Amino acid sequence: MKEIILLKFGELALKGANRDFFEKILRNNLKRRVAEFGTFKIYSIQSTIYVDPVDDSCDLTGAYEACKNTFGIAGISRAFETEKNMDAVLAAVPQIIPNINTKTFKVIAKRSDKKFPLESPEICQIVGGEILSITKGRLKVDVHNPGTTVRVEVRDNNAFVTAGQEFGAGGMPVGSNGTGLLLLSGGIDSPVAGYMMAKRGLRIEAVHFESFPYTSERARQKVLSLAKQISEYCGDITVHIISLTHIQEVMRDTVQEEYFTLLLRRFMMRLACRTAEEFDCGAVITGESLGQVASQTMKALAVTNIVADRPVFRPCIGMDKEEIVQIARKIDTFETSILPYEDCCTVFTPRHPQTRPELPFILAEEAKLDVQGLEDEAYATLTTVRIKRRG
Repeated sequence: MKEIILLKFGELALKGANRDFFEKILRNNLKRRVAEFGTFKIYSIQSTIYVDPVDDSCDLTGAYEACKNTFGIAGISRAFETEKNMDAVLAAVPQIIPNINTKTFKVIAKRSDKKFPLESPEICQIVGGEILSITKGRLKVDVHNPGTTVRVEVRDNNAFVTAGQEFGAGGMPVGSNGTGLLLLSGGIDSPVAGYMMAKRGLRIEAVHFESFPYTSERARQKVLSLAKQISEYCGDITVHIISLTHIQEVMRDTVQEEYFTLLLRRFMMRLACRTAEEFDCGAVITGESLGQVASQTMKALAVTNIVADRPVFRPCIGMDKEEIVQIARKIDTFETSILPYEDCCTVFTPRHPQTRPELPFILAEEAKLDVQGLEDEAYATLTTVRIKRRG
């Protein structure tokens, strides 16, 4: 008898002829994530992935947490693998009792091997009776609303016994839908946006715009810390850093103040698309939420969007701030995001920003600038930092 990790598919189970493609990416992601915890055999049979430690030196608890945060997994549990007979199954029951931390339980049996001498209801009855005998009245059976579900799966070669199953991260395996470039600021919204698009299978790279010396080294480190935190879900992240200082100083002296933020956003979108093109990212990702600030009204988004040459994903667009904060807390980025270090969007902020811009007026103000020259100069400042998920 040995303890292993069982992972259940979510929407991957609904895939058709290309399901093998998604499963292969998921298994490869899992192999990378658990490698630091020892050597594991990872294989899939009948909509279940098995994470099997090769020896006792493996850290099963660390591997469990890594698997739990891997997109593409709907359910996760620690299970005892036994020989395929009832004596071996019953020997595993005392091992799972500590995991039943509720007052009620029920047993579900799945008999994939139809040659097994007992049918599923008989397996449930025997295992349930053993649990009641061991716990001596502490637990009761509730088949309708159990606190814990004990599962017994009889497969072709072995049986598996587990108590309770946690939700996994869900979504699609990272890398199964290409790569997106996240505009990563130091705020609450953009890390959440990156997390949400990684959940849909995008591999994440990031671009951060800074305005040194108006923004500080601490502001840069804050952003790199946020990248590190979301890498627990997204995997390794490359962060490209571009300076907007000269663009902002020129605009301060040249354009009408009310259009400053919108013109800056257009520069950011052009530079993001240029970065995405060079580093093979098929889309740009932002943390914008409709109406949250002046640059995120419908008309303001339109004048920014028009300069993009690829899809712009805005997963937070219909969410209110509290919904975004809840996700930020869940993925442990909130406390870092609210550290009081400035970002480039707070530099030279207009007193009365334009919220309902018309494109002709935007273009007229932009015509006062050497747009291509300023863009080229800013892009030449690009530096890259590679963020590893751990270590």
